[in-house]
Amino acid sequence: GELIVAIGKDGLRIPVDDAMDHVYGYSIGCDLTCRDLQSQAKKMGRPWDAAKGFDHSCPMSPIIPKEDINLDANSSIQLEVNDDIRQQSTIDKMIYSVPEIISNLSQLFRLRQGDLILTGTPEGVSNLNIGDSVSVTCGDLIPCKFVIGQPE
Repeated sequence: GELIVAIGKDGLRIPVDDAMDHVYGYSIGCDLTCRDLQSQAKKMGRPWDAAKGFDHSCPMSPIIPKEDINLDANSSIQLEVNDDIRQQSTIDKMIYSVPEIISNLSQLFRLRQGDLILTGTPEGVSNLNIGDSVSVTCGDLIPCKFVIGQPE
């Protein structure tokens, strides 16, 4: 699971000190990867975007405006599968802070209102199986809960 930052104001080459002015709010979600498709594509030297961009590949909770949520460095990010904790960390353990992520990305791309930035996942990435019940939480954000279904 990972923290998702919703951009509320366009920007390009945003300084770290101004980055939070571009944040609308936050969500929590799960950026899934279809590992079998990824593995096949890697072996063939092909792009593996289909392994990341399949239907329902990124469930997320509703976005909460930043003024309505208190996220601090000690806010816990946790992912459970069938009530078993698979990932658990805090925001302060992210490799880059939210302002640094926004600033770094805006050096490469113009950020637009409505863009979503997935900030990365704590250690503990593992397989999910059909029928698994997944819950992702972070501080006071609305939890992201979903069940892995059959492929369509």
